[in-house]
Amino acid sequence: MDALSALRLQIEWGADEALEDAPVDRLRAVPPPPAPLPQGEGEKLVSAPPPLAGGGLVERAVACAAAAGTLEELRGAIAAFDGCGLRNTASNLVFAEGDPAANLVLIGEPPAADDDRSGSAFAGAAGAYLDRMLAAIELERGRLMLTPLIPWRPPGDRPPSPAELAVCLPFLHRLIALVAPRRLLLMGLLTARSLLPQTTSRRRPRGAWMDVAVPGTSLVVPALPTFSAAELMRDPSNRRAAWDDLRLLRATLDEDAASAVN
Repeated sequence: MDALSALRLQIEWGADEALEDAPVDRLRAVPPPPAPLPQGEGEKLVSAPPPLAGGGLVERAVACAAAAGTLEELRGAIAAFDGCGLRNTASNLVFAEGDPAANLVLIGEPPAADDDRSGSAFAGAAGAYLDRMLAAIELERGRLMLTPLIPWRPPGDRPPSPAELAVCLPFLHRLIALVAPRRLLLMGLLTARSLLPQTTSRRRPRGAWMDVAVPGTSLVVPALPTFSAAELMRDPSNRRAAWDDLRLLRATLDEDAASAVN
């Protein structure tokens, strides 16, 4: 195979950026950090949390996420975390945005090209479509909390690998724990399968509230799985089912508001 044919093949497989001359093993064991320098008088050293026993990437992610006490600290922890190769291929970190006091957190699919370029969740045409979906049930994104499933776009918009998901999910779990919402809206099949372990590949979950247990906490949050805006744009035949989900969301939010008043 000549070089041009090999390049065409890589593009068809989703490779859209040239990064290194040689392959890099992102899953290799991380060497132990060097011994700290002696601390001088009056000098204060600030360092990231040490890795847990075992030193695996997921354990490191859990430790970094758990050390964040605010959303701002969580964003900083994600930006500093070097255990996921997606960080090196993405243009921007895509973090949660919206109202931290919101009772509803909307979790979408991994960032797409528009999100990656802007650094904002739910950007571009899919974001505009989402705004119309929310407006149809009298919601607006500024009064919700919105976040992608993972903070970095996979190259070529390919699905994230199981290893990439595993190392990114502790940060999402910590986000949910910090916001402590009353409800979650899971948009997209991958989002539902990542947060609802009982979900199987044979049946798409939707149309009912399901509990999401947040690892490392006692928090259990009811979640409604539904279609993402991008899915509905690709396949309009699912719009009736998505509308049923949105009506259920609206009715549930109204019931929650009424019970809070009483």
